[in-house]
Amino acid sequence: MENKRYFLIHPIDYRYGSYEMRKIFDRENWLQKMLEVEAALVKAHAEVGNIPRKAAEHISKMATIEHVKLERVNEIEKEIKHETMAVVKALTEVCGPYGKYIHLGATSSDILDTALALQIKEAINIIEKDLIEIALLLIDLAEKNKETICVGRTHGQHAIPYILGHKFAIWANEIKLHIERLRQCKERVCVGKMSGAVGTQAGFGPNALKVQELAMKYLGIKPAEISSQIVPRDRLAEFICLLALISSSLDKFGREIRNLQRTEIHELEEPFKEEVQVGSSTMPQKRNPISSEKICGLAKILRSLAVAALENVVIEHERDLTNSSCERTMVPEACILLDEQLKTMKKVLKGLRIYPENMKRNLNLTKGLIMAEAVMLTLVKKGIGRQEAHEIIRRCAMKAYKNNIDFFDALKTDKTVQNYLTEEEIKQALNPYNYTGTAKTQIENIIKQVKNYLQTAK
Repeated sequence: MENKRYFLIHPIDYRYGSYEMRKIFDRENWLQKMLEVEAALVKAHAEVGNIPRKAAEHISKMATIEHVKLERVNEIEKEIKHETMAVVKALTEVCGPYGKYIHLGATSSDILDTALALQIKEAINIIEKDLIEIALLLIDLAEKNKETICVGRTHGQHAIPYILGHKFAIWANEIKLHIERLRQCKERVCVGKMSGAVGTQAGFGPNALKVQELAMKYLGIKPAEISSQIVPRDRLAEFICLLALISSSLDKFGREIRNLQRTEIHELEEPFKEEVQVGSSTMPQKRNPISSEKICGLAKILRSLAVAALENVVIEHERDLTNSSCERTMVPEACILLDEQLKTMKKVLKGLRIYPENMKRNLNLTKGLIMAEAVMLTLVKKGIGRQEAHEIIRRCAMKAYKNNIDFFDALKTDKTVQNYLTEEEIKQALNPYNYTGTAKTQIENIIKQVKNYLQTAK
């Protein structure tokens, strides 16, 4: 007897993804889905009078992994080198004389594509639940920080005053859009079919369209409007591209948290268990943002899978097999790795540490220069043309930079500024708390919109 050792190689096997998500793509769950599709087909045949109802009832009863063992399917496949026929033969073995009605008129892809749709439907339900939780966490953070002032940054440089809650509101709205996209995509992606060898349904007889309609109804999904031997892969490409898009948003959130956790900035910090967590094997003081880094790292894989999904859209004639091996890896990987990102992001947001005192320190880091726009617009209100005011304030800002002095000192000693603004007016224009625009109103609007959407779109 051959002694086989099974290796754990892919991190999905031991590191990434929740039990619930990995279970969807477990070999036994795949087999169960294949059997469910075969059972739906025989029930549809019986409904239109193609086969005896007694046969359909018996086959449906036996079409479970309790009766059809994965080990037996694997044995048959090893011998005949055909996965779907291995399932058909294993099911036939346990159905006795009724076995002759199994897989009637179908081609392998009828069963495979429909089973895949059932798996994706389960995966989408998990992804949607996680996205809703993340949206709720973000609007909570937006609410709690709608008056938390910090510096806004563009090009990695200090720009003008900002509100932390505005950042979270933007993220919450982005997640809301992903939920909308996912729900729309679900309708297009979770479809099955019974179309036969090249899509003509010739093997299903005169009631072929009814057989397809009934089989999908039993399975709880819609039939594809039209297919060749396979469901066209633009649908699957849309799904994988959407997962990559969601992944990229999580990448953006993670990168922002990582950047704001930098020692010199330290405005945000992901959770860290001081009691036990180790940041470095050699530097005991380290508090590395490893969770956010993991999220960002996995996004690279997700984006690469989108390319593979787009390549699979291109199929020769009524089908070839170039998509099959790719999808075996691509679909479980995309779902499981995104699942890991989503679960990790929830943990990060739940334990996110916020440091308003450091935000205040960073607001003053440029000694008032972040208020240059506000001072410029104050001059405009006094009657100076916008372009002229811009040049005056730019000149004062460069003077402050060059001499490392407070922007206030550079402004109050400028003759043109002196002609238009008093020192008190300059001070008012330099107050960052006076220059946050409609940020708070925008935050409150987004909180309301996201809450309403999640409540009404269940």
